[in-house]
Amino acid sequence: MKKRIPVIGLVLAAIFFLSLSGAAELLFEKGEYAARRKNLIEKIPDGLAVILGAQNVTGYTEYFQNNDFMYFSGVEIPNSILIIDGVNKDSALFFTISEREARGENISMDLVQNPREYTGIERYFPLEQFSGYLARRIREGIRTIYTPFLPEELMRECSEEKMRALRENMIFNIWDGRLTRELQFVKLLRERYPQAEVKDCSAMIAELRSIKSAAEVELLRRAGRIGVKAHIETMKATRPGVYEYELAALYEYICKKEGAQSLAYNVIISSAENHPYLHYYKHNRRLVDGDFLVIDAGPDLGYYDVDITISYPANGKFTPRQREIYEACQIIEETCLSLYRPGITCEEVNEKVKEILAQKGYDVSKDLFQMMIRWGGCSHYVGMAVHDVGGAPRGPLKPGMVFACDILAVFPGENLGVRVEDTVLITEDGCENLTAGIPRKVADIEALMKKRGIIQILKENKSYRP
Repeated sequence: MKKRIPVIGLVLAAIFFLSLSGAAELLFEKGEYAARRKNLIEKIPDGLAVILGAQNVTGYTEYFQNNDFMYFSGVEIPNSILIIDGVNKDSALFFTISEREARGENISMDLVQNPREYTGIERYFPLEQFSGYLARRIREGIRTIYTPFLPEELMRECSEEKMRALRENMIFNIWDGRLTRELQFVKLLRERYPQAEVKDCSAMIAELRSIKSAAEVELLRRAGRIGVKAHIETMKATRPGVYEYELAALYEYICKKEGAQSLAYNVIISSAENHPYLHYYKHNRRLVDGDFLVIDAGPDLGYYDVDITISYPANGKFTPRQREIYEACQIIEETCLSLYRPGITCEEVNEKVKEILAQKGYDVSKDLFQMMIRWGGCSHYVGMAVHDVGGAPRGPLKPGMVFACDILAVFPGENLGVRVEDTVLITEDGCENLTAGIPRKVADIEALMKKRGIIQILKENKSYRP
């Protein structure tokens, strides 16, 4: 008689073996990436675009693909190259990777063994054939090669900010002078194919990325829910005597526990004398009674980010001055969210906010309103980078745009700063707050902070020591 295996045992065994064999799948359906490539093809009818993938990491850090390559292909294999051909109306993927390397990076064997079927990209070649393929297309009459001139965005990077840093640190440094990888590639293309014009397609890609698809929006919603939960748990755990590094670690733990692959950027915590430094991330203060915190943090989920900032007193009780400034920021953000819709500009939102606040009896000449920046709240695009390509919304808002509504006021002489920030989607008839759910009213914040947080529960159980 055969021994029966309990059903629960079969289920657990199945889960175990699936976990061993389940390699990473494409983040979106193949058709999503095909539509993106088609959109770029329509912008380059006279040539082809070459998108370089991220190279292997040089230290003990996790490999992530760069955002542009990921946007058009979904492929995370290091050193890949993608050609999007505006003349032939198709694309070609180039990569070489061993089975051992692929398994070590959790890359699907279906991708390695049958890349055309797996990705939907029409042509596949080993990486070693890229030069020959490009030379052949030039001989066949291609006279324009498009490629991004901006540096690649890796995890926690923003390409335009990265370019400014590299110009200062490397390109224009008299003791360095090297080009970026992308500009070196441009230089080599021009030297090797003088008959072809090499053009920058960074702005084209930024325009495409500025309008999010339904699939992207759903992923951003999920990222928003994770970020909100992490902020709530961080707020609950805050008390005088807690170190800023404890709160930063807790935020990251909650995000990763909920499925985020990383953080969108370093957790920013400013308090006391650090309020004027809006991206302060050293986490080197032990909170004391009377401190007021600004925590700016968001998760990265599947290469998509959200941007959230909360502000609250360390002891859970607003002073009159803290409340005055906080409520000014909060009412401005609330008013901005009521005005965002397709067709309106951020400048128009700015003027309407002033009118509405004056109608409600607010004295906008007071210092707490004069310290505000970005009355329209439109700070920067958010997407595959927290400061996404394209800068900030300009001109009429369009459905599919996602950006940070960010209101802040800083009073260095008072060791006080306030920031209220959410990630917003423009819909067909208004807007959606993708990071809704955080207590924003003073009464709601104070009520939440009366609850025990994770740090307090662990301390009470004698399971935690900072």
